[in-house]
Amino acid sequence: MSGRASRTLEKNDSIGHAGKEMAGGQLPNSISVQGVSYTIRERVGPWWNSSLYCKKWTRQILKDVSFHIESGQIMGILGNSGSGKTTLLDAISGRLGHKDNFFGEVYVNGRQLKREQFRDCFSYVPQNDTLLTFLTVQESLTYTALLTLKKCSNSSIKKKVDAVMTELSLSHIADKIIGSRNVVGISGGERRRVSVAAQLLQDPKVMLLDEPTTGLDCLTANQLVLLLSELAHRDRIVILTIHQPRSELFKLFDKIAIMSFGEMVFCGNPMEMISFFSDCGYSCPEQSNPFDFYVDLTSVDTRSKEHELETYSRVQEFVSAYRNSEIFSKVLAAIENTKYMKELPPIPFKNKDSPSGFDQILILLRRTTRNLSRDKIGIIMRLLQNLLFGLFVAVFLLRLRNDLAQGAVQDRVGLIYQCVSAPPYTGMLNAVTLFPPLRAISDQESKDGLYKKWQMLVAYIVHFLPFSIISVAIFSTFMYWTVGLYPDASRFGIFFAVVLASHMIGELITLLILGMVQDPNIVQSGIVLLNSAGVIVGTGLVRTIEEMPKPLKLLSFLTFQRYSSEVLVVNEFYGLNFTCGKSNSSTANNAACDLSQGIRFIEENYPGALSRFTADFLILYAFIPVLAIIAILCFKLRENY
Repeated sequence: MSGRASRTLEKNDSIGHAGKEMAGGQLPNSISVQGVSYTIRERVGPWWNSSLYCKKWTRQILKDVSFHIESGQIMGILGNSGSGKTTLLDAISGRLGHKDNFFGEVYVNGRQLKREQFRDCFSYVPQNDTLLTFLTVQESLTYTALLTLKKCSNSSIKKKVDAVMTELSLSHIADKIIGSRNVVGISGGERRRVSVAAQLLQDPKVMLLDEPTTGLDCLTANQLVLLLSELAHRDRIVILTIHQPRSELFKLFDKIAIMSFGEMVFCGNPMEMISFFSDCGYSCPEQSNPFDFYVDLTSVDTRSKEHELETYSRVQEFVSAYRNSEIFSKVLAAIENTKYMKELPPIPFKNKDSPSGFDQILILLRRTTRNLSRDKIGIIMRLLQNLLFGLFVAVFLLRLRNDLAQGAVQDRVGLIYQCVSAPPYTGMLNAVTLFPPLRAISDQESKDGLYKKWQMLVAYIVHFLPFSIISVAIFSTFMYWTVGLYPDASRFGIFFAVVLASHMIGELITLLILGMVQDPNIVQSGIVLLNSAGVIVGTGLVRTIEEMPKPLKLLSFLTFQRYSSEVLVVNEFYGLNFTCGKSNSSTANNAACDLSQGIRFIEENYPGALSRFTADFLILYAFIPVLAIIAILCFKLRENY
């Protein structure tokens, strides 16, 4: 490094210490991480090779990591992919999935936190922004504030949101929508700042950010890190992982940590880093980016076994040198001094006073409705998708006839088959398309402690009810009277109610599975197969239930299609009389004319359906609350993951 760079670093180091003195003489907040290790157990081979798949091997992600940082400082964690940077942030914030494999201590102001306290102390900004596409910047932050602060008036919340937007230079885009890949909105750097702003609304004293500069151009990345540095010097602790930072950012960090293969190769201020590696015989060349040089120097080359052994041996030399250095001794001394300090600041919990569970659901409902109501194409498709299906069927059937020789029974059976199978599928399409983004944001915000994951599910269920009713009403009105089903208003009401139940059940089953399976494509394929199996086994329209093998007959009682098909068959055929026109074949004519009354068709194909009509209808609607409750329980189980 040049003399000019060294002088700049010395100046920056003095600024960092001055920042701590500006805290009014109060003791600084601190985070101490001591001896943190984390291991996972992975399968050895592919799932189709049972002998290998049953075996497991243990992989250590973090190995005896220790560091100490105080308020007024910003720390950058560097390292190549797979070095353990993100896992270290997860360990600090208490977000590790397999907590049994975690060892070590994390102290805040010399105290160990309970596991449930981590989320109330640390503010975490993940690598991927989880924001709703059609909300404006101001709306997105306002709803976050409403979920965070219970006792604030609307004017107070607006002032707080405006202040945060001003602090992060977002005021000029307050009324712009967030956007996505397919919807024009704000830029990537602005999205990152919105994510940071959402965390600042809780006034955190400790901020953790995972790769905040990923996907940003150099200028935007520099501006974001400069902003985070300014936030840190306002009596906060900021820890971020960063990949390939520019040399201009070097002077902004108070502490720099370098990781390799889960181990801390170095942790100290920039001047100490230059001295440490120079003492090890590796001085950074002139005009080189020290970040790139030192990260490359501490990376393990896995292109060949020889290169891997050589580079890993070099990394271990650095690790050993660091652990025997005075820099590391100071870290351990700072940790011990903090633990045994007589006067300690209180734990810096975030400023959060959450509203009641019911109010949280109402806020989530308002936010979901406002976001989805701006998707014009989505709204049109949700309201008219059933009608589009109905138009195709109506054009195909034109008008139902009562002449047995011209397929009066067959046409009605085919129509009922379509009305049983299609509405659940359109409900599935709604859930698979609309809910995953809401699930993603609920996963993030629930980890922040804003609300529970199941509350987002309840809000979405309440949201889709009016859309389901309107969509099915449009479809039912058009279909029923256009094709000429039984001309009776009460029967039309039953037809509408059955189709509505089927549509809602399809969406609820999809939501239930989305609570267990992460990939929407897998969920969609599974629902299609499940719906098809239910139609085949439960309706009796492909093969009568009485003729099915006993296991399938018993299985049909678990399908909602059994009850919806029986109700629709009775609703249409009961009291319906058919005529019998002439046919070219007298045998075919006689066979067709055996079913001159609709009740004959019911008795032959659905024996006892008349007596079960009310029970079938009630059981069909019982599926809705049962599935909703099971879906809520599934999302409650997701709270631990």
